[in-house]
Amino acid sequence: MADPKGFLTTGREVAETRPVTERLKDWNEVYVPGSLLPIISKQAGRCMDCGIPFCHNGCPLGNLIPEWNDYAYREDWSAASERLHATNNFPEFTGRLCPAPCEAACVLGINQPAVTIKNVEVSIIDKAWDSGDVTPQPPERLSGKTVAVIGSGPAGLAAAQQLTRAGHTVAVYERADRIGGLLRYGIPEFKMEKVHINRRIEQMRAEGTKFRTEVEIGRDIDAAKLRRRYDAVVIAAGATLSRDLPVPGRELNGIHFAMEYLPLANKVQEGDFVAPPITAAGKHVVVIGGGDTGADCVGTAHRQGAASVTQLEIMPRPGDDRPTGQPWPTFPMLYKVTSAHEEGGERVYSVSTTHFEGDEDGNVQFLHLIEVEFKGGKLEQKPGTERKIPAQLVTLAMGFTGTDQANGLVSQFGLELDERGNVARDADFATNVNGVYVAGDAGRGQSLIVWAIAEGRSAARGVDRFLTGASELPAPIRPPDRALTA
Repeated sequence: MADPKGFLTTGREVAETRPVTERLKDWNEVYVPGSLLPIISKQAGRCMDCGIPFCHNGCPLGNLIPEWNDYAYREDWSAASERLHATNNFPEFTGRLCPAPCEAACVLGINQPAVTIKNVEVSIIDKAWDSGDVTPQPPERLSGKTVAVIGSGPAGLAAAQQLTRAGHTVAVYERADRIGGLLRYGIPEFKMEKVHINRRIEQMRAEGTKFRTEVEIGRDIDAAKLRRRYDAVVIAAGATLSRDLPVPGRELNGIHFAMEYLPLANKVQEGDFVAPPITAAGKHVVVIGGGDTGADCVGTAHRQGAASVTQLEIMPRPGDDRPTGQPWPTFPMLYKVTSAHEEGGERVYSVSTTHFEGDEDGNVQFLHLIEVEFKGGKLEQKPGTERKIPAQLVTLAMGFTGTDQANGLVSQFGLELDERGNVARDADFATNVNGVYVAGDAGRGQSLIVWAIAEGRSAARGVDRFLTGASELPAPIRPPDRALTA
């Protein structure tokens, strides 16, 4: 273990954020560069010799957290990086974006603030990149088998890297103009600068993975023809169908899905636009949805110069303490203040949108809402609580309902769907079509980045076994596995 008394002598310290007035002027990550390294060894030393590390159960990747905490405490960064990469292809992604169910399951968290596992993880990988410990790992020999991966989000990239390193020739197909999926165009630059994606892509290219952008399977290439071209196919197309809000006035100009709004802001950072075609500048902005995507819209609107930002959530405000019905080591629903919320705006809970009101030119101007409450398990409106708020830009960030079927990918393959509209798969992540596998949100439904990477790694094992008859690739999860619940 690390410091046997660390959890008794050292308090929890997290990454330092830059002042709000400073970070709203740019799109760089919100944290002070280099602020973690001076404190992270002592933070890693808070990891206990707890006997049964429940952080392993909280993390679907099975990350060897106590081991790399020990190495980080001793400042053996090369060994820490090796242990980190043993279970996770992209720790710089999870270290920045994952909500850290491992910390919710930390044994120390029973009666103290948990170990800063996420901060230790990102410190290790950033140090590894800086010191040159992250290098391409091309296969020693090729299998002669070919695999197509559809989608370049975290699940697709993880599957592609695993299969490439196993010796197969892998091509990743991405319908957008750049590789990365939602990592590229759904995650704002202030949460993760895209240099972290770019250098991973270069590592994968050096290992032998091929990338094909601006190619949508189902529209540009018939899915059945793709299957005949490759020995196996992995579908990692995500769950990209946004949940809509069918209320009067939805057709007004200025009402957009979050995934129509956020990618345009990222394209400005990529140099595609001087200014985004959809902007919050000078407008009263309303974000419908209280999750992480909604917070991304809030932070983006702040940086674009919104006149005001209001975030609406239909559920009640979560509490500050772990609910009794969500005991350790489950992931609790707590009131969370993200970096975007620190920057301003108003958060309104227990409200539902009734309709939108526009001007004579068809532009949204107001949003009408009503307070709601749960009674007997049902959501009921509270009479007399109706009001309207200014809304010149509205983003819908209410989650996703399944994988895209309009492009023909599902029908052309002849894929079966489960009762939730996800692509059905067996224990090896195989679909009903021989040689076609599915990983990530396309099969699981909307989930977390850490589950996506775990799915990609596990599906890669199924593909490898299909192609060669056996596989030594790890499979950290099974398709039915879910997060810890009470």
